[in-house]
Amino acid sequence: MERREVAAVLAYIGRLDPRTIRAIRTDTGEARDQIAQWHELLNDVPLATDHGWDVREAIRAHILDSPYPILPVDIARKWRAHRRDRLDRHTDPTPTADPDDPAAWRTELIGTRHAVATGSAAPSTHRRVTGGGLHPDVEARLRAIGSCVPPTVRAELTRYRPARAAREAAIAEGRPDALGVRCQWCHAPEGEPCRSRRVGLDGRARGNAPRATPHPTRVDLAAAELARQEAA
Repeated sequence: MERREVAAVLAYIGRLDPRTIRAIRTDTGEARDQIAQWHELLNDVPLATDHGWDVREAIRAHILDSPYPILPVDIARKWRAHRRDRLDRHTDPTPTADPDDPAAWRTELIGTRHAVATGSAAPSTHRRVTGGGLHPDVEARLRAIGSCVPPTVRAELTRYRPARAAREAAIAEGRPDALGVRCQWCHAPEGEPCRSRRVGLDGRARGNAPRATPHPTRVDLAAAELARQEAA
């Protein structure tokens, strides 16, 4: 920010906030000293950028939110926070320079980051998770295989997750989904496999290993729930 821009900022503050009227110098010598003081703290703060920063917005926000008159450090801190946020959202794009030329590669990276930090370029966020629908190729593949997990991969995973495999087989054959209800024997919640719990001599439960098959009472409860749904 140049000296004339600092003077414009001081005039803008004086128009918006009556509390600063006394703080803004009108004498030629005092005004020159005040502009020099503010310029010392704001010389690296731009008046406005093409991407999200405007010193007038920062001034208005301070006047609306703070009970204290604005100081040059308040503006400088807001700019630093804005610049830090932009760099945090920036992902370095691959430089166009020759990778075998480290100096040119580094120079381009530094130049891109400096452009983002100063507001002359927008942050590159191409690696972020974005919204929107699936790619047409992915949709076509899902329609072809019917699942995100191909059948061959699902078959290979069967031995590592027997409870899930048994549940999928039961649903495919039209049998009751035992894991669709809460187990009244081991108190396993819906969607979780049953647990092998033994009762010790003191009456307390011993062991908590997952079972490959659900408890019979859970199967009966699932069958009753399926019958109720079909009757409804």
